[in-house]
Parts: sequence; structure tokens; C-alpha cells
Amino acid sequence: MSMRDRIREGKLFTDECDRLPEDRLKAKKLMRAYNRTEPDEIEQRTQLLTQIFGKFTKVWIEPPFYFCYGTNITIGDGTYINFNCNFVDDGKIKIGSGVLFGPAVTIATVGHPINPQMREYMYTDPVTIEDNCWIGAGVVICPGVVIGKNSVIGAGSVVVHSIPENSVAVGNPCQVIRAISEQDKQYYYKDRKIEASDLEEEAKLREK
Repeated sequence: MSMRDRIREGKLFTDECDRLPEDRLKAKKLMRAYNRTEPDEIEQRTQLLTQIFGKFTKVWIEPPFYFCYGTNITIGDGTYINFNCNFVDDGKIKIGSGVLFGPAVTIATVGHPINPQMREYMYTDPVTIEDNCWIGAGVVICPGVVIGKNSVIGAGSVVVHSIPENSVAVGNPCQVIRAISEQDKQYYYKDRKIEASDLEEEAKLREK
């Protein structure tokens, strides 16, 4: 079994063989190029992201953005990733469409054995974030987590267990505090009500 096969199957592995160092070096060069782009170099950013992920995706990522390989990450259209996000993608990271990331979110797909004699080795467990989730600033998402569609993860949370869809979850460890409700369709923040005129004005601004 190759080291890449071991990684895919979640077995213990080391990343210093099987041309993995070469892949990481290539990724680091692409990462550096992306993080050095100017704010108005939209076409160049799009081209670099296509190389990083191995396919074209309609995603907006604010530099700096950090990752290990890039090619282990898939992202759906309309997703927004704010600055200083860190994706440790030795394992697979699957992000749906319309997902919003606050600044400094970390997704880790790799861990080490607790046994100190074995800690030089690693294992992977994939992470999935389904469509239309909102991940708050400074969230840490640990290996093996699935976050269900539409859910909100509060800022600073450490997500060690999967979160069901249509949930609001916060804390360390992150826990569901309530379901997304009908009230959330009427109020956008505390007692601030969503007005039809707000939506109309926003639509007009998008057309300009």
C-alpha cells in the first residue's frame, strides 16, 4: 500500500515520501503567489485558484489564505472565505455552495496519536461543510466533522463533533444551542426586523 493510499484510508502515515514533499512545495509556491496578488488582480486570482484546487470554482477568497496541498479541497460556487483562513488539507475538505467564512477559521483534517511514542505519525479524517453554512471568526473545525446545511457556528467555537443541519451552535466544545427558527426569517439581529424595503434596496444596489 502506498503512503497516499494510507492517507486516503485514514491509516497512520508519514508525509516525507511518495512525492508528497514535492506536492507541498508546489502548493506553497501557488499559495505565496496568490497571497501576493493585488486587490484588483481578479483574473490572476481566479487563474491561481483554478491551479490550487485543480478546477474552476466561483469562490471569493481574501488573502492571505493558507493550505497544505489545495488539491484536497473542493468548494462550491458562491462561497466566501475571509482573510487568514487555514485549511490543513492532508485529508479531504469538502465545502458546499454559499458558505460564508469569517476571518481566521481553521479546518484540520489531520491528527496525531495520543501515544507519545507514535506521535510522529499522522492520520486523516475528512471534513464536510454543507451548503449555506456560516462559520464565524476564529472557529476551529477538527478532523471528521460534518456541519449540516444552513447551520451557523458562533465565533471562537471549537467544533469536535458533527453539527446537524439548520442549527445554531457555539462554544468549546461546540454545542447546538437552538434550531434556526421562523423568527430568524423575520429578524436579522436581536430586535432588528427584516423589512421588505431593505431587500428591495439591496437588490437595486446589486444591479448597479
